[in-house]
Amino acid sequence: MAGPCEQCSYYVYDEEYDEYFCSVNLDEDEVERYMSQGAKDCHYFSLYDEYKIVRKQN
Repeated sequence: MAGPCEQCSYYVYDEEYDEYFCSVNLDEDEVERYMSQGAKDCHYFSLYDEYKIVRKQN
């Protein structure tokens, strides 16, 4: 998966398999919808923001 998934906070690296994957648990219908419509329609997308915690501390 390329594109928007790479910017999502749920897109994580698995050291055991040496690959990235989506950590959201999707049911069978959601996977089918995602595969047919593409990542642009993902309802679980959350922009990864590494500075979010720092802003809360200030």
